[in-house]
Amino acid sequence: MSLVEKLFGSFSDRELKKVNPITKQVLALEPKYQAMSDADLQAQTAVFKQQLSEGKTLDDLLPDAFAVCREAAWRVLGMKHFPVQVTGGIALHRGDIAEMQTGEGKTLVATLPAYLNALTGEGVHIVTVNDYLAKRDSEWMGKLYRWLGLTVGLIVQGMDGDARRAAYNADITYGTNNEFGFDYLRDNMVTYKANMVQRGHAYAIVDEVDSILIDEARTPLIISGRGEDSSSLYTQVDRFVRTLRKSVVVELEDKVSTDEQADGDYVVDEKHKTCTLTAAGIKKAEAYFKVENLAAAENMTLAHHIDQAIKAYGVMQRDIDYVVKDGQVIIVDEFTGRLMIGRRYNEGLHQAIEAKEGVKIAAESKTLATITFQNYFRMYKKLSGMTGTARTEATEFTEIYGLNIVSVPTNRPVQRKDYPDAIYKTVEGKYRAVIEQVMECHKNGQPVLVGTVSVEKSEILAKMLQRHTRDFNVLNAKNHEREAEIVAQAGKKGAITIATNMAGRGTDIMLGGNAEFMAKAQMRKEHFCENLLNPDAPQDADPTAVELLLTEANGHGETTDANILAARQRFEQLYAQYKPAIDAEADEVRAAGGLFIIGTERHESRRIDNQLRGRAGRQGDPGASRFYLSLEDDLMRLFGGDRVSSLMNTLKIDEDTPIENRMITNTLESAQKKLEGRNFEIRKNVLKYDDVMNQQREIIYGQRRKVLDGEDISTEMHKMLRENIDSSCAQFLSGDVKDEWDFGALRRHYQGWLTTDADFHYTVADFDNLSQQGIADMLYDRGMQILQAKEVRYGAPVMRELERICLLKCVDRQWMDHIDNMDQLRQGIALRGYGQKDPVVEYRIEGFDMFDQMVDSIRESSVKMLLTIELRAAGAAPKREQVAKPTGEGFVPGNGAPGVKGSPKGQPVRVVKIGRNDPCPCGSGLKFKKCTCAQYHPTGNNGGEE
Repeated sequence: MSLVEKLFGSFSDRELKKVNPITKQVLALEPKYQAMSDADLQAQTAVFKQQLSEGKTLDDLLPDAFAVCREAAWRVLGMKHFPVQVTGGIALHRGDIAEMQTGEGKTLVATLPAYLNALTGEGVHIVTVNDYLAKRDSEWMGKLYRWLGLTVGLIVQGMDGDARRAAYNADITYGTNNEFGFDYLRDNMVTYKANMVQRGHAYAIVDEVDSILIDEARTPLIISGRGEDSSSLYTQVDRFVRTLRKSVVVELEDKVSTDEQADGDYVVDEKHKTCTLTAAGIKKAEAYFKVENLAAAENMTLAHHIDQAIKAYGVMQRDIDYVVKDGQVIIVDEFTGRLMIGRRYNEGLHQAIEAKEGVKIAAESKTLATITFQNYFRMYKKLSGMTGTARTEATEFTEIYGLNIVSVPTNRPVQRKDYPDAIYKTVEGKYRAVIEQVMECHKNGQPVLVGTVSVEKSEILAKMLQRHTRDFNVLNAKNHEREAEIVAQAGKKGAITIATNMAGRGTDIMLGGNAEFMAKAQMRKEHFCENLLNPDAPQDADPTAVELLLTEANGHGETTDANILAARQRFEQLYAQYKPAIDAEADEVRAAGGLFIIGTERHESRRIDNQLRGRAGRQGDPGASRFYLSLEDDLMRLFGGDRVSSLMNTLKIDEDTPIENRMITNTLESAQKKLEGRNFEIRKNVLKYDDVMNQQREIIYGQRRKVLDGEDISTEMHKMLRENIDSSCAQFLSGDVKDEWDFGALRRHYQGWLTTDADFHYTVADFDNLSQQGIADMLYDRGMQILQAKEVRYGAPVMRELERICLLKCVDRQWMDHIDNMDQLRQGIALRGYGQKDPVVEYRIEGFDMFDQMVDSIRESSVKMLLTIELRAAGAAPKREQVAKPTGEGFVPGNGAPGVKGSPKGQPVRVVKIGRNDPCPCGSGLKFKKCTCAQYHPTGNNGGEE
């Protein structure tokens, strides 16, 4: 605690002093609303809305609105908010993070600020980490909202546009961070406003806010289209890298050359998780691929593929960073241990790993739209969140999101005992001590949860434990399908569970077991759902329908479906049957000390360690936690420093004796703080770069929105034509010496849409009457005549529609290419640091130069398309279609660079002629070099330039 906090208290302390009196006001109103009939209580929503329209603020309404919601929750759900939950709700309304421990009822807490803020009619978004929670909470809490006269929406995967639009139009909308983000991107790719689904970003409540805003901060959302196939190059590079010698060092020294620190062909820096080719490796690459200079510009693609391949072999580890399952490389979430289905590493790293593992190499993709969660959630006028562990990331929440943390007291005192770390000299000694502790707990009937940091280490512990007992469960990315079953039984008497990164799984472990799971397990055993769905042949019942019915058995959604009602009735019978026995077993577990948490390694973040501890001691239950560490653990080995190394050598104790040394504990905490700081700097650095893209994104999306809103852009299109012609004439007709003017280049530039072969054939005598402005005026008048003739031919409404479509298509195409070009710039800009230049500043300067060039290209391609486009039948309305056809959505775990790349492209240049990679002016959408239209390729396409 700092001196300032000692003198004046923390922000949380000061905020609680302001909030507690409001909490008392809410509680004091309980008798008033208890006395109301249901009809009168429900009518309060309309009263509050009327008061808002008369000038009252949400803060004015808060005590009464919270009291009404609290009373309604009791009548509808049989749940009444505890005073601490009211306090948490007030913190959320004030735009803070409510830090509330596991099991404190955060789902119910969110109903208070959601109800209050929904009264404005602007919409409230409640953000969860998965579809299951979004569906559960929207159905469960939705009963309360609907009873109070509000509408509730749900956004999950697989919904069509109409369903999404209806969900966003509701007063309160539940969904995942991914769905909200992707819908925002898709909305900014539509051609018609009617196809948009979101209606704004007024207020968001983010559940597990640390997971979404911190852990996912380096993960851009990406909508992608099909890119070029370069799988053969990945295979060639993989064969080459297999021949190289790897050298591993703890940390490379900046001021010493790589070759002096390693004797291999490439060197792996363990601390920073980087790989670098040595001089020997570069020579081998040049010889293998028969190139003179690997660093030459023409070999940029090859060098990039080699870099990704050595990273795949040197840094990325199977069963730790990813698993191979059903012929696919699937990323493992480092925080939850879950498989991240559908996510891929960017910049070709995923393809390099696929080549390494010998599975099919997927085609690369082209980024159509991208945004980071940081910039998405900063769009909300008001943002708040809930989590059990936010304190260690307070600086980042404040700096990046403007969020402060309010630590809400628990409803019951925490009884968990957190024992000091037990530190062993070796990993083997540590594991033996863990097994000994596990067996002692098991013998006493105390459930124990052992947390590991990787699939590999969970399997090592499991093999060691098998020598003593086979009565245990392992939960990791390889058997995640059994997660619900394993977690449900983890709190039973004497249960042993080994889990990989259990900290982030977000599932409560209930002492004595889970009656809900027991009831569903019995329904499976007796094939209840199969008999309902297909009484004559239950064995032929659709397995998907069976699972859906089982899910609905303890669902909260309102329904008249006879099968669902029957399943719920059977579930309630079984639940009532199992609950007494489980309650009795829970008492025995409490007497044995509650759940015992064993951590086998410190995580890079103290927050993740705290999450693991927080699995025990839920809602005032007893519990215990202890971390078993060794001096050989990665965190200690890489960041412990020389002092710990020398201590290892001087300690004259055996492997099985724990070390109690304050210096080691302090060193460990210091290492974690350093790592947290470094990871924060990485996320902050990603944001600095994305802020540049975000400014450009806002400009482009803002202009798109104006077009979608139906603004008449004919004047703007005429202005674009004028500016484009003036710019081209200034380029080709520059200088006072008129016989040096490049009329041929000007004619070729506008050939086919403003000029013909007959234009600009002047004699020297004609020069006296020529001026740059006069020629520009002539071309502009010619363009306007073409547009006016089209308007007469097609009619004004169709012409306005053509203008919209041409502009939107060109904006989207140029923006997609600009994303690629900015990403290429981002990848190479870091080298500017060696020239004593700030890479971010350089990126900003060059990025906006490229943006200006893109705007010039949009201007020219839009007017060119408008002048040349012809409808098949006069008066026919243009076809409504989306220019960018998404082929997939993706996430990019890792360094946060937006986009998955194919071959690097050069930076964009101002358009002076039709380039090979420019869109063909015919409007086909193909690149000029690939188009075969008769209009611009009368003799066939030879891939050249005109």
